[in-house]
This record gives sequence, C-alpha cells and structure tokens, in this order.
Amino acid sequence: MREEALEILRALTGNPGADFHPGQFEAIEALVAQHRRALVVQRTGWGKSAVYFIAALLQRRAGAGPALIVSPLLALMRDQVAAAERAGVRAAAINSANVTEWSDIERMLDDDALDVLLVSPERLVNPRFRAEQLPRLIGTAGLLVIDEAHCISDWGHDFRPDYRRIRTLIADLPADVPILATTATANERVVHDVAEQMAAGGHEVFTLRGPLGRESLRLGVLELGTSWRRLAWLSQHLNDLPGSGIVYCLTVSSAEETAALLRKAGHAVLAYTGRTDQAERLAAEEALKNNEVKALVATSALGMGFDKPDLGFVVHLGSPNSPVAYYQQVGRAGRATDSADVLLLPGLEDRDIWHYFATNAMPTQARADAVLEALRSSDRPLSAAALEARVDLRRGQLELLLKVLAVDGAVENGQGGWTSTGQPWAYDRDRYERIAEARVAEQRSMLEYQGDIDCRMAFLTRSLDDPASAPCGRCDRCAGQWYPSDVSLDMEQGAQATLDRVGVEVQVRAMWPQGLDRVGVTVAGKPVKGKLPAEEQVSEGRAVARLTDLGYGNSLRELFAPDRDGRPVDRDLPPALAAAVLRVLKEWDWDERPVAVAWVPSADRPGLVESLGAGIARAGRLEPLGPLALREGAMDAAANSAFRVRDLWSRFSVPPAMAERLATLSGPVLLVDDLIDSRWTMTVAGRLLRLAGADAVLPLALATVA
Repeated sequence: MREEALEILRALTGNPGADFHPGQFEAIEALVAQHRRALVVQRTGWGKSAVYFIAALLQRRAGAGPALIVSPLLALMRDQVAAAERAGVRAAAINSANVTEWSDIERMLDDDALDVLLVSPERLVNPRFRAEQLPRLIGTAGLLVIDEAHCISDWGHDFRPDYRRIRTLIADLPADVPILATTATANERVVHDVAEQMAAGGHEVFTLRGPLGRESLRLGVLELGTSWRRLAWLSQHLNDLPGSGIVYCLTVSSAEETAALLRKAGHAVLAYTGRTDQAERLAAEEALKNNEVKALVATSALGMGFDKPDLGFVVHLGSPNSPVAYYQQVGRAGRATDSADVLLLPGLEDRDIWHYFATNAMPTQARADAVLEALRSSDRPLSAAALEARVDLRRGQLELLLKVLAVDGAVENGQGGWTSTGQPWAYDRDRYERIAEARVAEQRSMLEYQGDIDCRMAFLTRSLDDPASAPCGRCDRCAGQWYPSDVSLDMEQGAQATLDRVGVEVQVRAMWPQGLDRVGVTVAGKPVKGKLPAEEQVSEGRAVARLTDLGYGNSLRELFAPDRDGRPVDRDLPPALAAAVLRVLKEWDWDERPVAVAWVPSADRPGLVESLGAGIARAGRLEPLGPLALREGAMDAAANSAFRVRDLWSRFSVPPAMAERLATLSGPVLLVDDLIDSRWTMTVAGRLLRLAGADAVLPLALATVA
C-alpha cells in the first residue's frame, strides 16, 4: 500500500522524488487499511489534502464509492480539483460559484464517474441536495472528509452554522466508512469537541497531532501608533519585504483606502474584500500567484482557501481578534520557502472593531423567537426578503440565524422559501454566554501577544495547546528586531495628507423597503412601496468620513464613543472635525449652492447636532431653519429597513414656521445629522422637507457607519 500511495503522491505533487511527511502515510493507512476515524491536526503546508486525495483514490481502487469532502474553501476547491486531476483523481466541486455546472456533476455521479466530490457546507442545508444527492452519497461513500474541521466546533475561531449539519452526516454514515477531519488551527478544547462528534456511534477516533511551529516564519510586532504612520511605514518599506504577499486589514474601507494609497505611491497592489466581485477576486488571486502584483490588500475574505506556497510575507494593519485566527492567516506565508516575514502593525482602533463584529455574530433569544413566530403565523413559505418585513433583523443577521435554526431542525428552506418545521427549539443561553466569554479571553490573549513575551511563535503555538511548543529563535523577541522601524518625514506627511481627505459620498435611497404595509406605513390608506417619487427624494449627500476609516475614523469613533455604561455622550464638536466639515462643504461639487440649513433633532446628542447645524449656517451665511419637530418618546434601535422606516415615519414633522420659510426659498436645503447608518432617517426627514416646499435636500453628516 505504501508503494501505491507514494506513486499517487508523486503524481499529485508533480515531483518524482517526493516522499511522505512524518504522519502522512500513518493517516492514510488508518483510513484505508483499518477504516478508522482520524482527526489530523497539522500545520499549514504539511499536506493534509494529499492524505485525503490519496486515501480517496486507494478506496476507489478497492471498490468503494466516491469520497465526499466538505470544505468551506471555494478558492482552494479550484486548486484541489486541478491537483487531483494531475494525479488521475476524477474530482468535481459543488458550491455557490459553479451553479451552472451542477447538472453535469450530478450526471457524473449517476455514471459513477467521480472519485471525489467537494461540497461547500451550505450544500448540506440545501433541501434539494439533501433530498436527491446526499442519501446516495452517504450510502455509497468510500470516505468522508471534513476539511477545516475547527469550523464544526462552537469554540473554533471560525465556527460556521452550516458545519453543524456534519454531526448528522457522521451519524448517518455506515459504520465501516472511514472519516478524516483536518485542521491546522485547533486548540485542545476544539480537538476534544471535534473528536467527540466524530465518535458518534461509539467509534474510536485516531488523533494525529504534529508540531505547529513554522520554521520558515519570522514574526514581529511593530507599534507605530497612528494610522498614517502605519501606512507611511508600509508605503516606505513594502518593497523591502521578500517576494509577494498579503496585507491584511480589519475592515473593507481600510483595505480599499490602503490599496489606493499604496497604488498612489507606485506599488502594484490590488484590493480584495467582501465587496470585490467574484470575477475580480479570481483575477486578483491569479495576479498574486503569478507575482504580477506585490501584494493583495485584503480583509479576511482572502482566508483559508488561498494557496500560494511561495508567499513571501504577511503584514497585518490592525490585529485579528485572537491568536488562533492570527496563526491561521499568517500560515499562508512560507509554505514552500525557507523564510517568510510576518509583521503585525496593531492599531488604536482594533478593540472597537472587535467589539463591533462580536456584537453582530451570535443569535439572541428575541431574534430567534421573532423569526419562528413569523414563520409559524405565515400560511406560505417566506423568502429572506419577506421575512425582513416581519422581523427586525438586518439581512446578514437574519441569514445567519436561519442557518442556526435550520441546523437545529426548527426551520427549513424549500420551494418558495423558509417554513417552520414545528419542532420545538430552545435558546441555549449558557452555551452562547460561554462562547462570548471565550471570545473576550481570546482578545485579551491577542493583546498579550503584542507585548513583552518570550517568543512570538511559541506564544501562538501555546495558544493552540501544541505540546511541542518551543522558542523559535527567529522572531523579534528571540533574535531582536529584524524589520526597520523608521518612517521618513515625507512619507508620514504624505500618508497623513491622504488620510486627511474628507468627503464620503452618501448615496440616496430611491426605493422603499418591502413590507411597509405590513408594519403599518401607509399614506391616505394606501401602501407605501416601490420607488420614491422624484419630488420626494433627497439628493446625494456627504459625510466627513466613515467610522471605520483610517483617517478621520479615529476622531469620529472617539466623538461617538459611549460612556462606561454604554450610554451615548453629547460631546462638543472638536475644532479639527469642525474644520473638516467646512472642507467637505467647500469641496462639494453640487449643482447649486444651498441656501438654508435644517437639522435632524437628536435624542442622544442634541447639543452636538444643534451646534453643527447652527455653525454651518453661520460659516456659510445660510439661513438657519432650525430642527425638525421631534415626537416625544424613545426610539427602538431597529435594525431592519421596514421597521426602521416604521419607527421614523411619524417621528418628525416640519414646524409651521419652517414650512412658511421653505415656501419662500429658492434653492437646496442642507439637512444635517451627526451619524448616518441606514440612511432612512435622511430619507424620511428629507422627504418631509421636500413635501414642505424644499427645491432639493442635501444630506450632510459627520460620519457614516459604513
């Protein structure tokens, strides 16, 4: 068997002299010869995919059915299918990126013409796939592979609800079908959790755990303070880093900003984020693989699935929220090179960003109850868009919650949309609280990594409970600072000037959200829906910056930061931000200069908004119309568009004196607010001004959320 497996390995790698890494053949033997369940925890680049491709082909040669590989890595799927074909393994993938190929792949399954089928985890929740394909695959499978197995575990840094279907999948498999789970980022708690799930039915799990230290990586942390100093350092020293690599950022806006600044400085870089079109993502990946660019400036959208063995460096502008997540991202570098550089440039804003993402990640009892009640009370299936009109959840939160409920069997997605199964569902408060506590502990640990520790690599591998953790002898704590820390004055001033730019465009709302009639929003008894009439729309607006921006984002986050109890604080407008507002107005390329200023009354920061509106009127010699009238009472923090519009619909009104003055004015009116989130406040309030006679309404705010 070893000779046959070695022959496949050499075909797979294209290297006639290739041999197994320690542990690789042992894992293959456990799967093929002994039909065992194996959990392999090995560092990135060890060759986990070689194990399952070789095992799959050996199983096929022994008369078993095709292997089913569950993987969240769309980018890696493409590479793996190509690599498998080189070794004579007939492989195909079913995922959201190749819908047009699904029918062909299903025919190949019917003809028993596939050795390996890779599926994305969301396929396991798809009703048609579960009904038509999964039972046959389970009945004939020669091997089940769970790639990136830490995603199964609640405690994994990248837990995904779709992966919880695998628990059922494992339980349904015939007892003699071998199972392989692989990961490079699992601490002892995750290993125990995954092994426990694999052991369903009383099976023993063979765990193969190798050392996680990466000898090729040289780690470092450089504290530079301000955003512009970090960008200046990167612009000055990017070409000093070896080969081509990845610059990770925490938010989409910072990735796009950083890429633009680096390109302006003459560097060949591309942005890669969740907003990047699929075709552009593929082109960017190829450009980096072919060393046509120095770097991709990316968010975590460029994650586990990207495979470039000779990646020369990984730089982080801002810190990930856990050592495990950081280890996973830096593990992209130096897989087939003797050395690669890894540098973290932490930011002052990191903790704020961690908190924002953490508060949007977990389901709550109230959200789940609202979704289940909406589905139970409906006489037909509901799409996600239709559900949005019935529950106060943003689309991303709603889709995540539906996945959780689907995996728990409380809802299902079928023809026409989502329905309730009628099965009872209980919110596991203790579990989610324990997970939240674990996330906070991980954040504290990531801050500790940035401090005076003994060894950076040893710290990361200890975080993964690696029993072989030891000082690396190469990082900046073991061998001293290996990276330059100087930033030239010209570079710093240039970066500061770039970040000092102001004026984010605020796109107008032109369509009402679905379902307003269901939440009681009508005009003269008629439903409000469709496109806003032109005479009721506001024009394109401006904000000083986004809260997530690298430039004015820091000052704006400080301005809007709550007190220790989480309550809003009505602070004075700092002079620097006041000057930035005037610059926005000066640089605004409007068709017609505004003639007056009105402002949105604020329950949380009334002093800030009034001083902003009145100050703009004085500085621009515009007529101060004052605030709109505000209905008494607190406003719920609605997240969903339909509910947001419902709450805003009767909240404001145009005072009689303002209406009289609007009727006599000729020209646009500035409508001022402190913070724009959903854009519905500006849409609803601006509509009132238009109906009262304003020729046009120009929204202006200090910040936008995104």
